[in-house]
Amino acid sequence: MSNIFNYGSSHLTIGICLDIAAGKTKGIIDTATAERVRASWREVEKIVHKQSPVYGINTGFGPLCDTRISEADTSLLQTNLLKSHSVGIGKPIPHEIAKLMLITKVHALAQGYSGIALETLERIIWHIDHNVIPVVPEKGSVGASGDLAPLAHLFLPLIGLGEVFANGDRFATPDALNHHGLRPLVLGPKEGLALINGTQFILAFAIKAVQRLNDALDVADLAGAMSLEGLMGSARPFDQRLHQLRPYKGNIHVANRLHTLLKESEICNSHINCDRVQDPYSLRCMPQVHGASRNAWLHLKELTEIELNSVTDNPIIFNAEDTISGGNFHGQPLAIPLDYATIAAAELGNIADRRCYLMSEGRYGLPKLLTNDAGLNSGLMIPQYTTAALVTENKTLCFPASADSVPTSMGQEDHVSMGSISGRKLHQVIDNLEYIQAIELLYAAQAMDFRRPLKSTPVIEACHALVREHVPFIDHDRIFADDINALHQLITNGLFLAVADDTAIKHQINLNNDEFGIY
Repeated sequence: MSNIFNYGSSHLTIGICLDIAAGKTKGIIDTATAERVRASWREVEKIVHKQSPVYGINTGFGPLCDTRISEADTSLLQTNLLKSHSVGIGKPIPHEIAKLMLITKVHALAQGYSGIALETLERIIWHIDHNVIPVVPEKGSVGASGDLAPLAHLFLPLIGLGEVFANGDRFATPDALNHHGLRPLVLGPKEGLALINGTQFILAFAIKAVQRLNDALDVADLAGAMSLEGLMGSARPFDQRLHQLRPYKGNIHVANRLHTLLKESEICNSHINCDRVQDPYSLRCMPQVHGASRNAWLHLKELTEIELNSVTDNPIIFNAEDTISGGNFHGQPLAIPLDYATIAAAELGNIADRRCYLMSEGRYGLPKLLTNDAGLNSGLMIPQYTTAALVTENKTLCFPASADSVPTSMGQEDHVSMGSISGRKLHQVIDNLEYIQAIELLYAAQAMDFRRPLKSTPVIEACHALVREHVPFIDHDRIFADDINALHQLITNGLFLAVADDTAIKHQINLNNDEFGIY
């Protein structure tokens, strides 16, 4: 493999992290990093031998922080920690999310402030490289002392406990280790605490959300442009001069994409001198609404990348004489932007639903419900019911989990972030958004067909053609759920965006901006 990433020393981006998870890049620990890890481990040994109290090394945890632990029991303390904190419930998180947790944890620990043993890091990397991924329940973290419960489950396999996924099947850890000729590790002082203190559950959901929301934002612009063409809307509101007067980065980017997508469209040019003064907001305000969601995405991307390269363990070991028990494990820095991004994703669905409704009204020369035989056929009446239902469901998911806090650990952990819930909710909203966008494509392609023989631009025509490859023109009622699912698959498997991007490259059309990438 030609792509190599150095854990603990190189700068980790969202794109690189996803590439490691996908097997496109290999993460390693170079010689200098290995020595830094060993040096930190030796400092922890000094702390144990000198018997000065340091939280979590020779003391209990949380409200038991004043309870001293003997040198002989420091290893057992760490093993008990993983067992006692494995209290997660619910379905296992997606395989990729668990793998991202492993990757981000290695990168944080390899920076040399955690007292982890090099052999422990090498075992975690083995799990990543061999795709033997721990089973992690989705619920149980309050996102404060780190993601304690999910991280405990993530690392049970290191000590021969828990379960793993491998080759598509679920195994008890002892069976998986025996199959590969491996034995459980014996954790040393501080290791259990280093493994479960951190924000890697929240962070893994944030990484994947940055990717998924970025794709949804791109789809929103394309679907919106198709809807505008179907409704014979104006491209004038996307003039860059207008947006330089209110220069939000996201707004400018969306306006540029829409202007470029619609440039020299036959459909647009056919009604330049029409009597319509202005379009409804769902058309002319796409730069402001899609752009606001882009701005929220930029914020999440920036903070996620900071977290990717941070040390979120506790206590932090500078040396045996200098340790700090602080709060770098607290999830609030990501919890708030994740909640912000949830609103941003929901708003993309809100405005898409309005465009679907607009196309069904029978305005601007379109037939009512986008069918020529309304009455006998209901046409595209009911798919908008589904977008309405999903939009409302998303609204209920927009309550910010980060605005709540329930004290834990007998009051020692008296303010928590609930960021794990923020991360999971964001993905639920994106799940719904992808279906809303599939339905908008159903409407937009149908509306564009009523504008024939006029054509749009190469990218929009390629998107329309792809829709028609999988969903034929609607001339009579049928089971529209099948059409929605087919279009949803085009969005989730990346084919819709791939066709748009490939067409843009072929015609030398620039729709992208490096600031809105993930590398």
